[in-house]
Amino acid sequence: MIVLKTTRELDLMKEACAIAAGALKAAGAAVAPGVSTADVNRVAHDYIVRHGAIPTFLGYNGYPAASCISINDEVIHGIPNKKRIIKAGDIVSIDVGATFNGYVGDNAATFAAGEISPEAQRLCDVTRESLYEGIKAAVAGGRIGDIGSTIQRYCEERGFSVVREYTGHGVGKVMHEDPSVPNFGTPGRGVRLLPGMTIAIEPMINMGGAGIRQLPDGWTVKTRDGKLSAHFEHTIAITANGPVILTQI
Repeated sequence: MIVLKTTRELDLMKEACAIAAGALKAAGAAVAPGVSTADVNRVAHDYIVRHGAIPTFLGYNGYPAASCISINDEVIHGIPNKKRIIKAGDIVSIDVGATFNGYVGDNAATFAAGEISPEAQRLCDVTRESLYEGIKAAVAGGRIGDIGSTIQRYCEERGFSVVREYTGHGVGKVMHEDPSVPNFGTPGRGVRLLPGMTIAIEPMINMGGAGIRQLPDGWTVKTRDGKLSAHFEHTIAITANGPVILTQI
């Protein structure tokens, strides 16, 4: 069931999203060669708690941390670990959520650890821009397929591939609400976008093929061919005046 938010509920979501965005920014600033992913997670966790919120991911379906931290060919859901040390040239995707006053903010971005290769930088740039292109397509009266098809076309025209098995989603009182928001699709198809809908758009884009595999830890997802992947996400609101990014700071 899709839940349309009232003006009051959108105001509450803005507060949660601001905390999630601040935690992501703080965690991203901690990314550097020689730092462990556990250290980066601690920054995100402490930021959320310090601002009176709850780390949404911690304990979600048994997940053991406040953030997902995925390096290089890890697409999503990398588990922070004190033994996992970030190296110069890595790209580090951080996904973090915060629950505040009963509402959830969810966002992600990929950060560079020092100087990265031109190819890695291009992947990150295209993935980030595909997110904003998808957001532009998220207009009231349109369809979910307008978002996914825009992201898919933008990335595939530039030689990258779109992960199919994981998608964006509705977000509100819980992290995953209806509808599913794929990063691929057909224009004019799918659920109609209505004012009051709040969704997380999150392209997961691979440098090589779209194939993925899950590690035995039950969480970490990697590219099947071992090539790089990038991940960017915003929580947005559909309004009569166009999409509003709630996790923008």
